[in-house]
Amino acid sequence: MSKPLLLTVHRWITLVFALPLLAIIATGLILSFEPLVQVSGISGPAIDSGRIVELVKRYDPEGKARGLSINAASQRMTLQGAGTPAIDLATGEPAAAGSSLSGLLLWARINHERLLGQAWLVTSSTVAMVALMVLGLFMGLPRLRNTLSGWHKGTAWFALPLILLSPLTGLCLAFGLTFQTAVAPAGGGRPVALLDAVRMVADQHDLTHVISIGTRGGRVMARIYEGGELRAYAINSSGVAALPRNWPRLIHEGNWSALIASPLNVVTSVALLTLLSTGLLIWTRRKLRKRRPRSNEQGDPAVVGAA
Repeated sequence: MSKPLLLTVHRWITLVFALPLLAIIATGLILSFEPLVQVSGISGPAIDSGRIVELVKRYDPEGKARGLSINAASQRMTLQGAGTPAIDLATGEPAAAGSSLSGLLLWARINHERLLGQAWLVTSSTVAMVALMVLGLFMGLPRLRNTLSGWHKGTAWFALPLILLSPLTGLCLAFGLTFQTAVAPAGGGRPVALLDAVRMVADQHDLTHVISIGTRGGRVMARIYEGGELRAYAINSSGVAALPRNWPRLIHEGNWSALIASPLNVVTSVALLTLLSTGLLIWTRRKLRKRRPRSNEQGDPAVVGAA
Protein backbone atom coordinates (compact mmCIF):
# COMPACT_ATOMS: atom_id res chain seq x y z
CA MET A 1 0.00 0.00 0.00
CA SER A 2 1.46 3.35 -1.07
CA LYS A 3 2.17 6.12 1.38
CA PRO A 4 -0.39 8.55 -0.17
CA LEU A 5 -3.09 5.90 0.18
CA LEU A 6 -2.08 5.20 3.79
CA LEU A 7 -2.22 8.94 4.49
CA THR A 8 -5.70 9.20 2.94
CA VAL A 9 -7.06 6.31 5.02
CA HIS A 10 -5.37 7.74 8.12
CA ARG A 11 -6.96 11.13 7.47
CA TRP A 12 -10.48 9.80 6.88
CA ILE A 13 -10.48 7.61 9.97
CA THR A 14 -9.45 10.65 12.01
CA LEU A 15 -12.23 12.81 10.53
CA VAL A 16 -14.94 10.18 11.05
CA PHE A 17 -14.00 9.43 14.66
CA ALA A 18 -12.73 12.89 15.66
CA LEU A 19 -15.55 13.82 18.05
CA PRO A 20 -15.86 10.49 19.92
CA LEU A 21 -12.06 10.26 20.16
CA LEU A 22 -11.93 13.78 21.59
CA ALA A 23 -14.52 12.85 24.23
CA ILE A 24 -12.81 9.57 25.13
CA ILE A 25 -9.35 11.13 25.39
CA ALA A 26 -10.61 14.13 27.40
CA THR A 27 -12.47 11.95 29.91
CA GLY A 28 -9.43 9.67 30.06
CA LEU A 29 -7.30 12.69 30.98
CA ILE A 30 -9.67 13.50 33.85
CA LEU A 31 -9.64 9.88 35.05
CA SER A 32 -5.83 9.85 34.97
CA PHE A 33 -5.92 11.80 38.24
CA GLU A 34 -8.30 9.37 39.98
CA PRO A 35 -5.60 7.09 41.50
CA LEU A 36 -3.89 10.10 43.07
CA VAL A 37 -7.23 11.32 44.43
CA GLN A 38 -7.97 7.88 45.88
CA VAL A 39 -4.53 7.56 47.48
CA SER A 40 -4.94 10.97 49.08
CA GLY A 41 -8.20 9.71 50.58
CA ILE A 42 -6.66 6.78 52.51
CA SER A 43 -4.67 8.97 54.89
CA GLY A 44 -6.96 9.58 57.82
CA PRO A 45 -7.81 8.50 61.36
CA ALA A 46 -8.55 4.84 62.01
CA ILE A 47 -12.03 3.66 61.10
CA ASP A 48 -13.88 1.26 63.39
CA SER A 49 -15.83 -1.48 61.64
CA GLY A 50 -18.50 -1.27 64.35
CA ARG A 51 -19.09 2.37 63.42
CA ILE A 52 -19.52 1.42 59.74
CA VAL A 53 -21.96 -1.38 60.63
CA GLU A 54 -23.96 0.93 62.90
CA LEU A 55 -24.35 3.60 60.22
CA VAL A 56 -25.23 1.10 57.48
CA LYS A 57 -28.01 -0.29 59.70
CA ARG A 58 -29.28 3.21 60.43
CA TYR A 59 -29.31 4.50 56.85
CA ASP A 60 -30.15 1.24 55.08
CA PRO A 61 -32.46 -0.70 57.41
CA GLU A 62 -33.99 -2.64 54.51
CA GLY A 63 -30.61 -3.80 53.21
CA LYS A 64 -30.99 -2.34 49.72
CA ALA A 65 -27.40 -1.10 49.43
CA ARG A 66 -25.27 -3.20 47.09
CA GLY A 67 -22.03 -1.77 48.45
CA LEU A 68 -20.24 1.12 50.09
CA SER A 69 -17.24 3.33 49.49
CA ILE A 70 -15.03 4.96 52.11
CA ASN A 71 -12.94 8.13 52.08
CA ALA A 72 -10.83 8.09 55.23
CA ALA A 73 -9.32 11.54 54.67
CA SER A 74 -12.71 13.28 54.63
CA GLN A 75 -14.26 10.70 57.00
CA ARG A 76 -17.10 9.96 54.62
CA MET A 77 -18.98 6.85 53.60
CA THR A 78 -21.29 6.48 50.61
CA LEU A 79 -23.83 3.69 50.28
CA GLN A 80 -24.24 2.45 46.71
CA GLY A 81 -27.76 1.82 45.48
CA ALA A 82 -29.50 2.88 48.67
CA GLY A 83 -30.46 6.38 47.55
CA THR A 84 -28.97 7.97 50.67
CA PRO A 85 -26.60 10.95 50.85
CA ALA A 86 -22.95 10.65 51.82
CA ILE A 87 -22.54 10.03 55.56
CA ASP A 88 -20.15 11.82 57.88
CA LEU A 89 -18.40 9.09 59.89
CA ALA A 90 -17.53 11.45 62.73
CA THR A 91 -21.02 12.82 63.40
CA GLY A 92 -23.11 10.06 61.88
CA GLU A 93 -25.18 12.69 60.07
CA PRO A 94 -25.56 13.31 56.32
CA ALA A 95 -22.38 14.96 55.11
CA ALA A 96 -22.23 18.40 53.59
CA ALA A 97 -22.44 18.71 49.83
CA GLY A 98 -19.95 16.37 48.17
CA SER A 99 -16.89 17.68 46.41
CA SER A 100 -17.27 18.68 42.79
CA LEU A 101 -14.14 16.61 42.07
CA SER A 102 -15.82 13.31 42.95
CA GLY A 103 -18.79 14.26 40.77
CA LEU A 104 -16.48 15.14 37.90
CA LEU A 105 -14.67 11.80 38.17
CA LEU A 106 -17.97 9.92 38.20
CA TRP A 107 -19.19 11.82 35.12
CA ALA A 108 -15.90 11.16 33.33
CA ARG A 109 -16.02 7.41 34.10
CA ILE A 110 -19.60 7.03 32.86
CA ASN A 111 -18.82 8.80 29.57
CA HIS A 112 -15.42 7.15 29.16
CA GLU A 113 -16.99 3.69 29.38
CA ARG A 114 -20.34 4.38 27.69
CA LEU A 115 -20.16 7.49 25.52
CA LEU A 116 -23.70 8.78 24.95
CA GLY A 117 -24.80 5.62 26.75
CA GLN A 118 -23.29 3.43 24.02
CA ALA A 119 -20.44 1.07 24.92
CA TRP A 120 -20.03 0.07 21.24
CA LEU A 121 -19.18 3.66 20.33
CA VAL A 122 -16.27 3.62 22.79
CA THR A 123 -15.07 0.22 21.54
CA SER A 124 -15.26 1.14 17.84
CA SER A 125 -13.50 4.46 18.46
CA THR A 126 -10.75 2.65 20.38
CA VAL A 127 -10.31 0.22 17.48
CA ALA A 128 -10.06 3.25 15.17
CA MET A 129 -7.38 4.75 17.44
CA VAL A 130 -5.29 1.58 17.20
CA ALA A 131 -5.76 1.54 13.40
CA LEU A 132 -4.52 5.15 13.19
CA MET A 133 -1.36 4.24 15.08
CA VAL A 134 -0.69 1.18 12.93
CA LEU A 135 -1.14 3.24 9.76
CA GLY A 136 1.23 5.84 11.17
CA LEU A 137 3.86 3.15 11.75
CA PHE A 138 3.60 1.96 8.15
CA MET A 139 4.09 5.52 6.90
CA GLY A 140 7.67 5.38 8.16
CA LEU A 141 9.98 7.33 10.44
CA PRO A 142 9.34 11.07 10.80
CA ARG A 143 11.50 14.02 9.86
CA LEU A 144 11.75 16.02 13.06
CA ARG A 145 11.11 19.66 12.23
CA ASN A 146 9.67 22.58 14.16
CA THR A 147 6.43 22.52 12.19
CA LEU A 148 2.91 21.36 12.92
CA SER A 149 3.53 18.17 10.99
CA GLY A 150 6.89 17.69 12.70
CA TRP A 151 5.35 17.97 16.17
CA HIS A 152 2.55 15.60 15.14
CA LYS A 153 4.93 12.90 13.93
CA GLY A 154 7.48 13.42 16.69
CA THR A 155 4.84 13.10 19.40
CA ALA A 156 3.51 9.91 17.81
CA TRP A 157 6.91 8.21 17.65
CA PHE A 158 8.40 9.31 20.95
CA ALA A 159 5.22 8.52 22.92
CA LEU A 160 4.43 5.38 20.92
CA PRO A 161 4.67 2.79 23.76
CA LEU A 162 2.32 4.83 25.97
CA ILE A 163 -0.23 5.83 23.34
CA LEU A 164 -0.41 2.30 21.93
CA LEU A 165 -0.66 0.57 25.30
CA SER A 166 -3.58 2.72 26.42
CA PRO A 167 -6.11 1.74 23.69
CA LEU A 168 -4.89 -1.87 23.60
CA THR A 169 -5.53 -2.33 27.33
CA GLY A 170 -8.86 -0.56 26.88
CA LEU A 171 -9.85 -3.14 24.26
CA CYS A 172 -8.79 -5.92 26.63
CA LEU A 173 -11.24 -4.53 29.18
CA ALA A 174 -13.97 -4.27 26.56
CA PHE A 175 -13.53 -7.91 25.47
CA GLY A 176 -12.92 -9.33 28.97
CA LEU A 177 -9.25 -10.27 28.49
CA THR A 178 -7.45 -10.36 31.85
CA PHE A 179 -4.33 -12.50 31.15
CA GLN A 180 -4.63 -13.84 34.68
CA THR A 181 -2.31 -16.78 35.31
CA ALA A 182 -3.82 -17.82 38.63
CA VAL A 183 -7.31 -19.14 39.25
CA ALA A 184 -9.73 -16.86 41.09
CA PRO A 185 -10.94 -18.14 44.49
CA ALA A 186 -14.07 -20.22 44.18
CA GLY A 187 -17.30 -18.87 45.58
CA GLY A 188 -18.45 -20.29 48.88
CA GLY A 189 -22.20 -20.77 48.43
CA ARG A 190 -24.55 -17.84 49.04
CA PRO A 191 -23.17 -14.30 48.65
CA VAL A 192 -21.95 -12.69 51.87
CA ALA A 193 -24.15 -9.91 53.27
CA LEU A 194 -22.67 -6.41 53.14
CA LEU A 195 -22.34 -6.04 56.92
CA ASP A 196 -20.64 -9.43 57.22
CA ALA A 197 -18.29 -8.47 54.39
CA VAL A 198 -17.31 -5.28 56.26
CA ARG A 199 -16.51 -7.25 59.40
CA MET A 200 -14.48 -9.85 57.48
CA VAL A 201 -12.43 -7.21 55.68
CA ALA A 202 -11.82 -5.27 58.93
CA ASP A 203 -10.44 -8.42 60.56
CA GLN A 204 -7.59 -8.56 58.02
CA HIS A 205 -7.15 -5.02 56.66
CA ASP A 206 -7.08 -1.41 57.79
CA LEU A 207 -10.42 0.11 56.73
CA THR A 208 -8.73 3.45 56.03
CA HIS A 209 -7.13 1.79 52.98
CA VAL A 210 -10.41 0.39 51.70
CA ILE A 211 -11.88 2.13 48.66
CA SER A 212 -15.03 0.06 48.33
CA ILE A 213 -16.79 -3.11 49.46
CA GLY A 214 -19.75 -4.53 47.60
CA THR A 215 -21.15 -6.63 44.79
CA ARG A 216 -19.22 -6.37 41.55
CA GLY A 217 -19.52 -8.68 38.58
CA GLY A 218 -21.72 -11.15 40.44
CA ARG A 219 -19.41 -11.52 43.44
CA VAL A 220 -18.76 -9.62 46.67
CA MET A 221 -15.46 -7.79 46.39
CA ALA A 222 -13.29 -5.28 48.21
CA ARG A 223 -10.85 -2.86 46.57
CA ILE A 224 -7.98 -2.00 48.90
CA TYR A 225 -4.81 0.07 48.43
CA GLU A 226 -1.64 -1.77 49.34
CA GLY A 227 1.70 -0.08 48.75
CA GLY A 228 0.21 2.27 46.16
CA GLU A 229 -1.48 -0.57 44.23
CA LEU A 230 -5.24 -1.04 44.19
CA ARG A 231 -5.79 -4.76 44.89
CA ALA A 232 -9.05 -6.61 44.44
CA TYR A 233 -10.23 -9.16 47.02
CA ALA A 234 -13.03 -11.69 46.80
CA ILE A 235 -15.21 -12.11 49.89
CA ASN A 236 -17.15 -15.31 50.51
CA SER A 237 -18.00 -17.64 53.36
CA SER A 238 -14.47 -19.04 53.20
CA GLY A 239 -12.90 -15.65 53.95
CA VAL A 240 -11.20 -12.76 52.16
CA ALA A 241 -8.81 -13.78 49.39
CA ALA A 242 -6.77 -11.70 46.94
CA LEU A 243 -7.88 -12.02 43.32
CA PRO A 244 -5.30 -12.56 40.56
CA ARG A 245 -4.08 -9.27 39.13
CA ASN A 246 -6.00 -8.06 36.08
CA TRP A 247 -3.03 -6.39 34.41
CA PRO A 248 -4.93 -4.73 31.53
CA ARG A 249 -7.20 -3.00 34.06
CA LEU A 250 -4.33 -2.07 36.37
CA ILE A 251 -2.35 -0.57 33.50
CA HIS A 252 -5.27 1.18 31.83
CA GLU A 253 -6.59 2.75 35.03
CA GLY A 254 -3.12 3.50 36.45
CA ASN A 255 -3.74 1.48 39.60
CA TRP A 256 -0.59 -0.65 39.54
CA SER A 257 1.24 2.25 41.20
CA ALA A 258 -0.71 5.44 41.76
CA LEU A 259 2.33 7.70 42.16
CA ILE A 260 3.97 6.45 38.95
CA ALA A 261 1.15 5.27 36.70
CA SER A 262 -1.15 8.23 37.25
CA PRO A 263 1.38 10.81 35.90
CA LEU A 264 2.17 8.44 33.02
CA ASN A 265 -1.52 8.30 32.11
CA VAL A 266 -1.65 12.10 32.18
CA VAL A 267 1.29 12.23 29.75
CA THR A 268 -0.43 9.64 27.54
CA SER A 269 -3.69 11.60 27.43
CA VAL A 270 -1.89 14.88 26.64
CA ALA A 271 0.04 13.14 23.84
CA LEU A 272 -3.18 11.72 22.36
CA LEU A 273 -4.86 15.14 22.53
CA THR A 274 -1.82 16.66 20.83
CA LEU A 275 -1.97 14.09 18.03
CA LEU A 276 -5.70 14.55 17.46
CA SER A 277 -5.60 18.36 17.51
CA THR A 278 -2.49 18.71 15.33
CA GLY A 279 -3.85 16.15 12.87
CA LEU A 280 -7.10 18.09 12.49
CA LEU A 281 -5.21 21.38 12.18
CA ILE A 282 -2.97 19.95 9.45
CA TRP A 283 -6.05 18.82 7.49
CA THR A 284 -7.80 22.20 8.00
CA ARG A 285 -4.76 24.19 6.82
CA ARG A 286 -4.42 21.98 3.76
CA LYS A 287 -8.08 22.47 2.82
CA LEU A 288 -7.84 26.25 3.27
CA ARG A 289 -4.65 26.38 1.21
CA LYS A 290 -6.35 24.56 -1.67
CA ARG A 291 -9.37 26.88 -1.65
CA ARG A 292 -7.43 30.15 -1.45
CA PRO A 293 -6.17 30.28 -5.08
CA ARG A 294 -9.64 29.48 -6.41
CA SER A 295 -11.26 32.25 -4.37
CA ASN A 296 -8.59 34.72 -5.56
CA GLU A 297 -9.29 33.89 -9.19
CA GLN A 298 -13.01 34.50 -8.73
CA GLY A 299 -13.09 37.50 -6.44
CA ASP A 300 -9.70 39.22 -6.05
CA PRO A 301 -10.01 42.77 -7.51
CA ALA A 302 -6.34 42.81 -8.44
CA VAL A 303 -6.70 39.70 -10.53
CA VAL A 304 -9.90 41.00 -12.21
CA GLY A 305 -8.28 44.37 -12.95
CA ALA A 306 -5.20 42.76 -14.46
CA ALA A 307 -7.42 40.73 -16.75
